[in-house]
Amino acid sequence: MAMLKDGTIIIATGGGTVGAIKPGSSFKLTKECELAGGATSIAVRGAGHQIFVGVNKGNIYSINFSDFKPVCVNSCHYSGVMDVAFPAGEGNLFATCSKETIRVWVTDTSSEVLRISVPNMTCHGVCFMQDGRSIISAWNDGKIRAFKPESGTELYTIHDAHKQGVTAIATTNDSSRIVSGGGEGQVRVWDISPKHQQMKAAMKEHKGVVTCIKIRKENMECVSASDDGTCIIWDLNRFVRNQIIFSNTLFKAVCYDPFESQLLTGGSDRKISYWETLDGSQIREMEGSADGSINGLDISADGNYFVSGGNSRKVKVWKYNEGDVTHVGLGHSGDITRIKVCPNSKHIISVSADGAILRWRYPF
Repeated sequence: MAMLKDGTIIIATGGGTVGAIKPGSSFKLTKECELAGGATSIAVRGAGHQIFVGVNKGNIYSINFSDFKPVCVNSCHYSGVMDVAFPAGEGNLFATCSKETIRVWVTDTSSEVLRISVPNMTCHGVCFMQDGRSIISAWNDGKIRAFKPESGTELYTIHDAHKQGVTAIATTNDSSRIVSGGGEGQVRVWDISPKHQQMKAAMKEHKGVVTCIKIRKENMECVSASDDGTCIIWDLNRFVRNQIIFSNTLFKAVCYDPFESQLLTGGSDRKISYWETLDGSQIREMEGSADGSINGLDISADGNYFVSGGNSRKVKVWKYNEGDVTHVGLGHSGDITRIKVCPNSKHIISVSADGAILRWRYPF
């Protein structure tokens, strides 16, 4: 509630109603409007010609007192952000996902250009098909949903993709397949065409939730990380295990180096490890964080640097070959869940459990 200089009372309710009560009106609303979400804060500009209202859905509305029509001036996720993804070779846009929504943002301005809503569901993972024609998403109801990136219109839904929710997702470079991971530990391969989506294979060796999947450029192999303490390299032609990595940790993130001869992993033991893809042997292990799990890793396109983030709430930039920290970014107030270097190497995007999306300058 706020009071203007002329005595008019502005009220904003948890039901999303904003109204004005003028003096002598017997406490009846003389003006009112509805917002998408319950009001959590209110501020008056100047003498009261403009009112700003924040709501619990992550939006800030501006209301001109003369016409009392709300305009959304800023928005963000209102719950933890689960994933972030760039289109292939394109750094001008990126997508994030959270509870009920997928949002697409302009990188340079941080402005929202598209919002996709699926009520009462949580999106665990998002990525762009390599041809840029669809946004592929993983949901806790066990479905894989694809949307048009221009309009957000649903293209198709794969029902019952995983019994315990879809927890990780990736696409091949030829845009013909989706590889998904689930809460039950299975990794599944799907053949995709505009009219048909069919499961090609199901690979079951993980005993825990699949947390991350990355596919090699030639589409012959992929690697899956799980919180059962294993990373498995899969043959995508024979659909069998090529190699397995064991470690005393809950793996949260994995990625290939640009030459795809090594893997980089992070997890609950706070360690960042380098592994050979050929035989699964460990090359190097470093202390990635003084406190908390490593939840996100990404390597720059040239392979000279990689970035990490996790429960320490710090963004760290490392030299890949030397293993030295060059920069540390402070700004998150919640655990960092994912982090990406944009393909054109101009920005780093980090997302966290408090709903924040932070854009960092790169290179420095």
